Amino acid sequence: MPLIANNLFFRFNNNQDFLLENINLELHRGECMALLGENGSGKTTLSKLLIGILKPEKGEISIDGEKIRDLPLAKIGERIGYLFQNPNRQLFCSSVEEEVGFALQFRKSERGESEKIVSELLGFFQLDHLRAKFPFTLSQGERQRLALAAIMALDPPFFILDEPTTGLDPRRKEELFFYLQKLLKDNRGILLISHDHDFACNLANQIGELKNGKLETGVIKC
Repeated sequence: MPLIANNLFFRFNNNQDFLLENINLELHRGECMALLGENGSGKTTLSKLLIGILKPEKGEISIDGEKIRDLPLAKIGERIGYLFQNPNRQLFCSSVEEEVGFALQFRKSERGESEKIVSELLGFFQLDHLRAKFPFTLSQGERQRLALAAIMALDPPFFILDEPTTGLDPRRKEELFFYLQKLLKDNRGILLISHDHDFACNLANQIGELKNGKLETGVIKC
């Protein structure tokens, strides 16, 4: 079942105009929606509404038929892997290896299975040689890749990625593209927030643009 936003309205202060008005969005497994828009248009705000960090003033959000407002943040996190625009906000373990494997501790996976998942992700994101390093000693690009690896460890059905290509060189960007394609083929849904127009348009099968508080879909040409 899809991730659905129905008639969302949001503002940070009751005395201000709405930042987001009448937002409707439907994301299915196996689909990628690219969310475009100028800085300050509300892209990140919308993504935080979808994962329950912010609450809409009006409207409903549901995933797999359940309303987000009825779910604790931990349960939402099991279903939606979220990449912050600034990866520093979601790194808190003492080593790279621990960071990738942290969430797996709560899934009660077999130790061998968890170690295999961690090793595969460290290898894919070319972080294996840094596994014992403290995350905040890494470069911006390395921290971005580490944050991606950490949210992918639990293999949730949906991903919201806020500027995932930041700090990636062309080769690693290409590798990320093919990995995200694999997620789509594995029936995962992706909401991609990006200023990287070419990357977004090549990956997505639907495009949305936030403009003047409204979400326009199906009208943006790549």
